[in-house]
Amino acid sequence: MDALSPAMRNVPAHREDLVAEILRLKRERGAVLLAHYYQDAEIQDLADFVGDSLELARAAQRAEAKVIAFCGVRFMAETAKILNPDAEVLIPDLEAGCSLEESCPPEAFARWRAAYPGAVAVTYINCSAAVKALSDIIVTSSSAEKIIRQIPAGQTVLFAPDRHLGNYLARKTGRNMVLWQGTCIVHEQFSHKALVELKIEHPEAAVAAHPECPEPILALADHVGSTSSILRFVQENAAAEFLIATEPGIIHQMEKLAPGKRFISVPGSSGECGCNVCPYMRRNTLENLHACLRDGVPRLEIPEELRLAALRPLQRMLDMSAATLPTGD
Repeated sequence: MDALSPAMRNVPAHREDLVAEILRLKRERGAVLLAHYYQDAEIQDLADFVGDSLELARAAQRAEAKVIAFCGVRFMAETAKILNPDAEVLIPDLEAGCSLEESCPPEAFARWRAAYPGAVAVTYINCSAAVKALSDIIVTSSSAEKIIRQIPAGQTVLFAPDRHLGNYLARKTGRNMVLWQGTCIVHEQFSHKALVELKIEHPEAAVAAHPECPEPILALADHVGSTSSILRFVQENAAAEFLIATEPGIIHQMEKLAPGKRFISVPGSSGECGCNVCPYMRRNTLENLHACLRDGVPRLEIPEELRLAALRPLQRMLDMSAATLPTGD
């Protein structure tokens, strides 16, 4: 992206200078900028590619740039390095972690796996490289159902670390699944009471929710899916208003892709807490993105033995998510 998008032209003059310098450094380093939908709007508008975890993994793997500047959280940047080891992978803030990753330490995960011999460990991508290396298959919210349906029906599935996503997938697929009890601090906090009140205030609005939300939220949703799936839903659905139960950073893309529609973010458990915003995602700013490109740090490094071990289940994810499933009669 070599020119300012229309949205970026509306930033204050001092921000324009910062944006121009980021673009200059990006060109100078031969960098590609990848950003998740949950980033601030100004970072999304600078990115060469914006997507969900599966889309970003594919974009990282095929990137031919010398440098990948990853505006997301740490496990996403790790995934980019695992899939594209020749690229220098930078992340604006190494402390941009993930509550799901933190809920699943590799030592505890290894003990849990060992307690279920013969089971297939299907692990959500929101985990560390060390946990990926201990897994059989990695999934994202957009690929999980398709992948689980490819596992032989009689085999027990271990699913970590998000129990809400795991419960949703068990209901969808009818599979016997043993669940790790982690949750996302953002999706866990969405208020059922607030959503009910919003539905009363906006009776014609459609509800879209991410499957990391608790079941009472999902039960009220007209559509449950990954961020990319929710984006397609709001574009294709005829409703004029939507209640959005996922991190509100995605609303920026909704407003760009479905102009004229109204998007209302479902609040967290306290309407004033701001807990529907991911504190980890928002650690990335224009300022630390600029410093990251200027100085070449923080830089992701993964020992080769660990990288290769984590690559196997990630590659299975990419292969299985691209597979064509047989259709029934």
